[in-house]
Amino acid sequence: MQYVISFLEGIITFISPCLLPMLPIYISYFAGGGERSTKKTFKNALGFVAGFTIVFMLLGALAGTIGHFLKEYQTVVNIVTGIIVIIFGLNFMGVFKFDLFKGAKCSMEAKEMGFFSALLFGMVFSISWTPCVGAFLGSALMLASRQGHVVEGMLMLFAYSMGLGIPFILSAVLIDYLKSTFNWIRKNYKAINIVSGLLLIVIGIMMATGTIGRFMNLLS
Repeated sequence: MQYVISFLEGIITFISPCLLPMLPIYISYFAGGGERSTKKTFKNALGFVAGFTIVFMLLGALAGTIGHFLKEYQTVVNIVTGIIVIIFGLNFMGVFKFDLFKGAKCSMEAKEMGFFSALLFGMVFSISWTPCVGAFLGSALMLASRQGHVVEGMLMLFAYSMGLGIPFILSAVLIDYLKSTFNWIRKNYKAINIVSGLLLIVIGIMMATGTIGRFMNLLS
């Protein structure tokens, strides 16, 4: 169940106001300049997703390792990580406004884009846009740290990356057919942010009280 939560957090990150509007720019990079080829766009989008997945999984491994050493302080870890995720949720809803959660800018010449340069671009994305994806990435990392295992931490962030990456790949291939969907999302950003923030707050409360583990056990 925790992997499903991380996957959903990845999807919500994709439709966030600081990421979705940049999608046409990324897809133009994936196309490599000139006339857009579906095959080339798909290949480069795949490389891009692989790039940020590698970095996020390494972060998951780190979170799992730290969590392992903090196992004996599980109650304190639960409370601290839960409070952090609640703050992320309040920020997402607009209750707080942190400049920390604004995306950085990064660019690359479209004509130079190939699979390996897209892979590198994905790695750069994962670092430079961490403030933008920070709320839900942070929540996924908090969940990973609770597992206390390197492999589970990596799998948690892999699930998050797939939630973020699969929409990227589908959008790159089907961009011409999804314009109305993207327009609807843009028009409803406020409602989406409120629902997303509430989801983070609920997850944070469950983490802080230790009920998320019992809830996941019931569903497993």
